[in-house]
Amino acid sequence: MNQPLSYIDPQAKIARNVVIEPFSTIHKNVVIEEGSWIGPNVTIFEGARIGKNVKIYPGAVISAIPQDLKFAGEDTVTIIGDNTTIRECATINRGTIDKYKTEVGANCLIMAYVHIGHDCIIGDQCILGNSTQLAGHVIIDDYVIFGGSCAVQQFTRIGSHAYIGGGSLVRKDVPPYTKAAREPLTYCGINSIGLRRREFTSEKINEIQEIYRYVFLKGLNNSKALDLVELELPPSKERDEIINFIRNSDRGVMKGYSY
Repeated sequence: MNQPLSYIDPQAKIARNVVIEPFSTIHKNVVIEEGSWIGPNVTIFEGARIGKNVKIYPGAVISAIPQDLKFAGEDTVTIIGDNTTIRECATINRGTIDKYKTEVGANCLIMAYVHIGHDCIIGDQCILGNSTQLAGHVIIDDYVIFGGSCAVQQFTRIGSHAYIGGGSLVRKDVPPYTKAAREPLTYCGINSIGLRRREFTSEKINEIQEIYRYVFLKGLNNSKALDLVELELPPSKERDEIINFIRNSDRGVMKGYSY
């Protein structure tokens, strides 16, 4: 159902049961799939690919060109996964020649006034709190939660199941399963509450906690800590994920906890 007061370019591809409220603008080269709701005063620019059952609230701007002076008009997209909700006044820019896309996964909640810069890749089941700001090229794995008013530097990566405390300045990579807060950004334990909610067993949570004791609490450099983790702790999917994340971090990971 399209309101007569909205503008939809004839070249946009809109599924039959999409609702577009008054005063919204849909440009050409846009695809919106079944069951999605586009609230009033939403602007969706070229290159947007909106999945099924997506909800976009008033004032949001999707797929505007990157805020990157090197952008030369290349053909890029913004992908929004199924069942994702984008709240008021959020802005999501499309990609550049780096990845040719900006992508938000399925079942995410992007709260009000969030900015997602060009070439960001966000996994499934993520929550970005109000006014969180992502610079370009940020990678966020599945099940990551941000408190409000976080700021993330470009080319940073956040591992799966991590929790970032509100107001954090994220200048370093955050390994999976951890909690991060304070200034400068610091390890504050593992995200045990989130892991329990996602049905991780107590044994698995304890295993992850033991890995991070080596990495952050024993006063070892990362290389030595990871060598000892491999030598002394049994292999598992989570152990290997943590080891690979830290070893492959170009920016370096956040600080260990200090009193």
